[in-house]
Amino acid sequence: MLGSSRWLVMSGILVAGLLASFAQANYPPPERLTGMNPCISKQTCHECIQTPHCAWCAAPKFPEKRCFLPNINTKIFATCPPEYTLNPDNVFSMLRHRNLTKGGYAAGGGGAGGGYDSIEGSYSNFSSSSSSSSHFHKESSSSGGSRRQEAVQMWPQEVNLKLRINEAYRMSFAYSQAEDYPVDLYYLMDLSKSMEDDKKKLSDLGQLLVESMSKITSNFRLGFGSFVDKVVMPYVNTVPKSLIEPCDGCAAPYGYKNIMRLSQDTSKFAGLVRNASVSGNLDAPEGGFDAIMQAIVCRNQIGWREKARRLLVFSTDAGFHYAGDGKLGGIIKPNDGLCHLDTRGTYTHSSLQDYPSISQINLKVKHNAINIIWAVTEEQINVYKRLMKHVEGSFAGKLSDDSSNVVELIREQYDAISSSVEMKDTASSAVKVKYFSSCLGTGPAVETSKCDGLKVGTKVEFIAEIEVTSCPANRSEWKQKFDIYPVGINETLTVNLEMLCDCECERQGHMYEEKSPECNGVGTLKCGVCECYDGFFGKRCECSPHQELTGFDKHFQSCRPDNTSLVDCSGRGTCACGQCECEERDNPKEVGTMKGVCVSLRSD
Repeated sequence: MLGSSRWLVMSGILVAGLLASFAQANYPPPERLTGMNPCISKQTCHECIQTPHCAWCAAPKFPEKRCFLPNINTKIFATCPPEYTLNPDNVFSMLRHRNLTKGGYAAGGGGAGGGYDSIEGSYSNFSSSSSSSSHFHKESSSSGGSRRQEAVQMWPQEVNLKLRINEAYRMSFAYSQAEDYPVDLYYLMDLSKSMEDDKKKLSDLGQLLVESMSKITSNFRLGFGSFVDKVVMPYVNTVPKSLIEPCDGCAAPYGYKNIMRLSQDTSKFAGLVRNASVSGNLDAPEGGFDAIMQAIVCRNQIGWREKARRLLVFSTDAGFHYAGDGKLGGIIKPNDGLCHLDTRGTYTHSSLQDYPSISQINLKVKHNAINIIWAVTEEQINVYKRLMKHVEGSFAGKLSDDSSNVVELIREQYDAISSSVEMKDTASSAVKVKYFSSCLGTGPAVETSKCDGLKVGTKVEFIAEIEVTSCPANRSEWKQKFDIYPVGINETLTVNLEMLCDCECERQGHMYEEKSPECNGVGTLKCGVCECYDGFFGKRCECSPHQELTGFDKHFQSCRPDNTSLVDCSGRGTCACGQCECEERDNPKEVGTMKGVCVSLRSD
């Protein structure tokens, strides 16, 4: 008898081992299954469509898995009625798409020659509703019938995009540099005493600068401003006599002055530079960041145009004060990034608020599409080259001791700026944008946002790969607008993005029913499934804590083999009141149920 009992125990252990082996051999662990088919574990429509390539069946009393891969789960796809199959596609359309133009003039009457030309483009991967437009805004000149054609350097200009989560969409766009594009150049000069000889040389070279830039564009405007530093200790000497004349022949110290507004009357430039007085200060760094901030944000006072290449030439032989340095003079109020110029063009808040930070300068440069050229002496060039990395679209060039090479420097830096294009965007953290282009080559596109070697009229095609990486918690952020733009050019491609984060049937309307009979009157039917009210659960809200098995967690865990599993009933059944209802097989004998597991027990 004892031997018989020992045999029964050993047989039980063997049978249990065989069942476990069957479960492992004939059905993969839930984690492996989820990895192969990410759809099966999704219990709601919004979870399903947020999973790439998954579709949802919203039909009532649907016997199969609702979230499925249409190309793989063909049985489910065929079983679900088409009107209940929810599988939203990414949708792209163009709103504004004027053709690229070379600029120049359209001949008319006695107008200037050089006729207008448009750059046609064909992009096969755009939708048929997105054909190119041939309508252009025309700006008439006041003279003899000639009309100036507004340059269009980005194509298209605005698009709509509906996008599923984690499904990247590739969108083509193009850039072309227009000829005779307007240029605004604002020369911002350090007029501390050490720059006196540089001022003289700049006034002598003023006309040469105008002539050089006129070879680039016939639509050139020039402006001039100067800076010293904050008029407080320890930056300048505040002894009353020194506040009047800080050095022999010097003017009273000041923070920043806008001396000449951007103007086509460039003959004034040399005279104003020649007559501008130098001043003096105590410490080596200057208040150039205060001046840059005002020169950028005071758009009306400076005269920046909407459609122009904007250059700010910053000339100095010294370093710069930045955010936090104001504390040395007892100034603790942060820089507000706003315009504070009086009617004479003088910065009124120099001693009232701190210097801007590098990041503030960079933000304003980006928002206003300005290229800064750091024209600095040899001892400062390394500092400003490092600054280039933190101020978008800026370039550093080395001035000679008396600034005699300033014209060549500006022309050289302008050529470097205009012969390359770099794409940036203002997308939020929930949106990832990658750029691809073959630039001027004919090979396959590679990942890059920058192309060099451009000439007037050269068209560069880019591909923007846009992917929504997550749905923001705030529903209002599911619709976003961001710009793709070439650095330093005030033209953009605006993307109106709608994130497909949920299903319409999860909101009141079609396939949405509160207190639905399908949910035993204690739940809302959404997209074919029940969302149970508090105190009820189960496929049709048929379970409650008052039944034999008490507590939600107890029911929930009864359908999973252990606490680490993420899938009910191994993905081959549904959990009903703490028990697995396994899916029917073609051969009913194939299905076996263990704790929280629906396994296939195949027999040879």
